[in-house]
Amino acid sequence: MGSSLTVSRYSVILLGAIGVGKGTQAKKLVEALKIPHISTGDILRAEVIAASELGLMAKAVMDRGELVSDDLLIDIVRARLDKQDCARGAIFDGFPRTIPQADALESLLNEQDLPQPVVVSIDVPDDQIIARLMSRRVCATCGATFNLDLDQAAITSHKCPDGKAPNIILREDDKPETVQKRLEVYREKTAPLLDYYRKKRSLKNISGIGATQEVFARVLLALDSGLE
Repeated sequence: MGSSLTVSRYSVILLGAIGVGKGTQAKKLVEALKIPHISTGDILRAEVIAASELGLMAKAVMDRGELVSDDLLIDIVRARLDKQDCARGAIFDGFPRTIPQADALESLLNEQDLPQPVVVSIDVPDDQIIARLMSRRVCATCGATFNLDLDQAAITSHKCPDGKAPNIILREDDKPETVQKRLEVYREKTAPLLDYYRKKRSLKNISGIGATQEVFARVLLALDSGLE
């Protein structure tokens, strides 16, 4: 890891379409940088599993392959950044997705006296994204994620942490027709962020093809150059 990653505060945004591996890379960055991972998708899915009012509203939107409203996501991020573990920064995954959200995040980071973000865009071709998501399975009971092609034994042996019966499913928003819709929404709503952050000279593009550790090495190099 380069010397520039010894700074005391970080704001990192992982951009990319669904299925490019943002969540996997975010978890590795949590270990490397010792700051929390803020995934609005994970927060919303936890609400869906809990069948809360927020979760039921979010589920209906996500099942259609659409994006949850800016106001709701901004409120979620503001509340999360107020927690003590975000004092040194955070890794954002799934937020921002639109330019208004990016403007809001800039204000939120200023409020928390945190640096403006280094943005890493992970690129994977659409056909590989669809194949990846078709092989993804999720435990609807506890949220654990598996790869049908790689983790068959883990799926068979899975036991939910709270002792409840597991329920391994292909999520509605991972089905091909929904994935295609989500990719279209990404291009329409989120891809303009690439130009937004490129103009701010904070965008770093990397390939998401290859083993997890190979992609992580690219992420670290991108952050190293971005923080210099």
